[in-house]
Amino acid sequence: MVQDDNALRRTDGANMPRLPLLFIALYFAFGGISHFANPQFFTAMMPDYLPYHAELVAITGVFELLGAVGILLARTRLAAGYCLIAFMLAVLPVHIHMSVNAQHFSDIPALVLHFRIALQFVFIAFVWWAISPERKSENIIQKTVK
Repeated sequence: MVQDDNALRRTDGANMPRLPLLFIALYFAFGGISHFANPQFFTAMMPDYLPYHAELVAITGVFELLGAVGILLARTRLAAGYCLIAFMLAVLPVHIHMSVNAQHFSDIPALVLHFRIALQFVFIAFVWWAISPERKSENIIQKTVK
């Protein structure tokens, strides 16, 4: 894994921060904090078939905050990236539930609810791309060890 002092610097030698990592961290930090600042918003979107709405909202908030921090640290970036991707796949059923039941979420335009599903896949690809230097480094290390 990439573990240097310039963990947020581009790997091609350019002296520019890897802005995608900062964007991802801010996105998930905001989301995680929002889970605690306004839990009613998130419990309202939970499907009935899922139990423990308040607890799940708190747990997902913690996961988002951990992912936000983890993506910034060189040592944990690759694992955090994979975990954030798994997290986005895990919460996808909630987005689908909201889209299918748009009439219950009249505060949000139906088009936005539908668009969120596609956006989720775009964001998964964005995280995958953002951790590509770490994935490539991991592949090189694995090939060298073998």
